Amino acid sequence: MKKQQFLGLLAGALVLGVVISVPATGQGSPAAAPPTYDVLLRGGYGPYRANNDLLYYHLDIRVDPVKQFVSGKNTIRFKMLADGTRIQLELYPTMQIDRILLGRTELKYERDGRTVLVDFPKTLHKGRTYSIDFYYSGQPKAQGRFGCFTFKKDTAGTPWITTACEGTGPDIWWPNKEQWRDEVRSMRISVAVPNGLMDVSNGKFDGSKDLGDGYTQWNWHVHYPINNYDVALNIANYQHFSDRYKKLHLDFYALPEDLAKAKTQFTQAKGMLEAFTHYFGPYPFPKDGYKLIEVPYSGMEHQSAVSYGNLFKNGYLGRDWTGVGISPRFDFIIIHESGHEWFGNSITAADKSDMWIHEGWTTYLEGLYVEYRWGKADALKYLNAYKSKIANKEPIIPARGINAEPPEDQYFKSALMLNTLRSIVDDDARWFRLIHDFYQHFKYQNIMTEDVVAWFNQQTGMNLTPVFDQYLRHTAIPVLELKFNAADGTVAYRWKAGEQDFAMPVRVGEKDHWLLIHPTTVWQTMKTPLTEEQFGVATDLYYVDVSKS
Repeated sequence: MKKQQFLGLLAGALVLGVVISVPATGQGSPAAAPPTYDVLLRGGYGPYRANNDLLYYHLDIRVDPVKQFVSGKNTIRFKMLADGTRIQLELYPTMQIDRILLGRTELKYERDGRTVLVDFPKTLHKGRTYSIDFYYSGQPKAQGRFGCFTFKKDTAGTPWITTACEGTGPDIWWPNKEQWRDEVRSMRISVAVPNGLMDVSNGKFDGSKDLGDGYTQWNWHVHYPINNYDVALNIANYQHFSDRYKKLHLDFYALPEDLAKAKTQFTQAKGMLEAFTHYFGPYPFPKDGYKLIEVPYSGMEHQSAVSYGNLFKNGYLGRDWTGVGISPRFDFIIIHESGHEWFGNSITAADKSDMWIHEGWTTYLEGLYVEYRWGKADALKYLNAYKSKIANKEPIIPARGINAEPPEDQYFKSALMLNTLRSIVDDDARWFRLIHDFYQHFKYQNIMTEDVVAWFNQQTGMNLTPVFDQYLRHTAIPVLELKFNAADGTVAYRWKAGEQDFAMPVRVGEKDHWLLIHPTTVWQTMKTPLTEEQFGVATDLYYVDVSKS
């Protein structure tokens, strides 16, 4: 049975163009091994995922802090894209499936690790919409960087329960179609918690209801597409206060002992919204509002319910994050995690391998925030400080369709690539129109790197494919090789790069009097009155190395 499933998954993934070779490293690495059954089952977009389109979730659960127990159901509505009798969902093996219903008919299913293959007694027909109720229960196991689902207590001993499942997988605590390509168009979240506690989740607050058994149900309505790892619950004795940015509702939630600090620190949300609205257009989820919620970890970009745990201090956990004196001017978590509302939540990568679309763009947004507040010079200083955090040990884009985690370079190297693209465009007014229009074109969509590259190629009229590929699919960054001939007063120059057709303009010579040249991978020569020591390269505008001889 497993072999048959694997062959079906592999065939479906190949048809969809999901599984491709590992990107080039520029170091002659051997070809990647074929994907295994386990990684393809979870990471691939096989036939039992591809045959349906998600429309709606209603996650309706009860959380017991004493037993550390979750129970309830997820109603899953989907449209069939092809005739079939099976769909693929996910739920972590430590959670129990109580039953799965299509109407009153109990469905059979097969569990395979985290995968749940749901079988239907009759064919589900292409074009028709179906809804199932997936009942489940269990004790979620804390794991991953932020625990994914954790039962903690505040300083008063009151339960404090939060989720943060990016990377780890939201199927640790609720059943869903656990992948990035397909998002529900809207969602309802209902969470019952003991009286005296509050649940804050994604979307617009839709009222609370005393259930009469010591529990209160908190209801939330998500009006927009949402990726699974963004779905969150935050349960605590939260204190709520609110504000507005123009017509947008701002809601803030903090523990009682932190309320005064939150009222001071959370005012930065308005400046963030002003800056990102200036560059990209209005906040993406106006019907759901913007929420900032105190949590016991540093932070996460949960859609319309941004998690905050930055100690109510500027910088990152009180530190100068980039080490050049600019980070202490603002709260890193408020700016970065909220930036994901535009990139990661509104625009979402269709596969985990393209996660730089979330993290690289949002890291670049930090620089734009600095530029909006304090000017371009400080933005360049801030972004270039990220060079010290880049490893350049593996490509940013790993193999696709196997749930592969990109390296941390996806944050910093990708942001510096975008700063480099701005310099290639070489017209700030045009650049800002480009990134605004790029966001507006793709908002509420799931896209891949190829979509990004094709759009910029088309809009600029340039062939930027080798540039994107060099930074995203190779380990090494381009090196500008310079050879000086003092006797002739000349310098020869070319790019050393993994991309054979790599070509990129670059500013050289003397700062404040830069000369724009157009190197390729073929040697060119020009006259220069400057010595080797005097001849500079604008490495704050382009993320490149320089080799002189």
